[in-house]
Amino acid sequence: MTSRISRLLAGLAALVLAVVCLGLFFQRPLGLALARRMAGRAFQRQASMAALPEGLYAGLCGSGSPLPDPTRAGPCVFVIAGKHLYIVDAGEGSPRKLALMGLAPARIEAILLTHFHSDHIAGLGEMMLQRWVGDGHQDPTPVFGPPGVERVVAGFNDAYALDKGYRVAHHGAHAVPPSGAGGVARPFAIDEGSDAGRVVLDRDGLTVTAFPVIHGPVRPAVGYRFDYRGRSLVVSGDTAPCPALEKHARGVDVLFHEGLQTEMVAILRDAAARHGQPGMAKILGDIPSYHTRPEDAGPDCARGRRQAPDLLPHHSGAAGEFSERRLPGRRAEDLHRSDHGGKRRDHGQYAGGQPDHSARRAAMKPGPGRRD
Repeated sequence: MTSRISRLLAGLAALVLAVVCLGLFFQRPLGLALARRMAGRAFQRQASMAALPEGLYAGLCGSGSPLPDPTRAGPCVFVIAGKHLYIVDAGEGSPRKLALMGLAPARIEAILLTHFHSDHIAGLGEMMLQRWVGDGHQDPTPVFGPPGVERVVAGFNDAYALDKGYRVAHHGAHAVPPSGAGGVARPFAIDEGSDAGRVVLDRDGLTVTAFPVIHGPVRPAVGYRFDYRGRSLVVSGDTAPCPALEKHARGVDVLFHEGLQTEMVAILRDAAARHGQPGMAKILGDIPSYHTRPEDAGPDCARGRRQAPDLLPHHSGAAGEFSERRLPGRRAEDLHRSDHGGKRRDHGQYAGGQPDHSARRAAMKPGPGRRD
């Protein structure tokens, strides 16, 4: 019996050794085959935007705050009108999230900035770089924004000037034309004392209107309304409750409204004070004064509206936590959401298949719309 068990164990050991040897032998070719497959899928996903049905699409490629969170990039909203891709704000990490969603930065038509807080512009340099090198653009990225956008764009252009030289020298001007590097500012004036909007972009059936919001002492700060073939959406930017936002969000299909979870911020403020960090406690105590609680955003913006839009809060809950309230009267035909453990994770597919993590997307086909 002992001899039989010994032979059985020896056979099993030989089998395990053979499996391990085969695994080691085929590890490299299997790994390369998997890499080829994944690379092909990545480029296939980037090409899928062209196959989208005609319409207006939007989603989050960043919904974080300055507080550290490994699951979220900084504030960033993508908008697809027809075959054209636009970006609102470029928070840290948002260019990579955009690529993970299958949206090639090379397809970006323009970037629109709501204001110049660091968390909304930290990814701007990388976003402009990826657009340039991704398709050999000969013209720099248009960057729209209120007064001050000139300084922001010029600063990033200067910071990336050495990098530009390295890439041209390495890849050649035919692959990365020097004229396409960086960005070009497209400033527009805005009347902060009025709720009037200003059309900042009008092309290929898309109208983008900027309007003032309340984010003092940050002045000016704006939100944007996108109208395309009878569908519409608004991106609030950072703001306290604001009459101009209420006006321009009236009648839209989808509203991306910032949301700050004040209870969580208060917990962090108190913790900072208890642990001898009065400066951080002061900053955390000040933050709620120029933001909107998610539970306040819905009633404020729905007031007086015959039909309310889907509401997608898109900014900072403390430490990744967030609170969401969706208004009734849904009119977007295709709105997908997936949450993980109460946290928002903001990269994924925007069209087709199951969302990776918790991508937010709203797909609005052409249809009747109104602008009250």
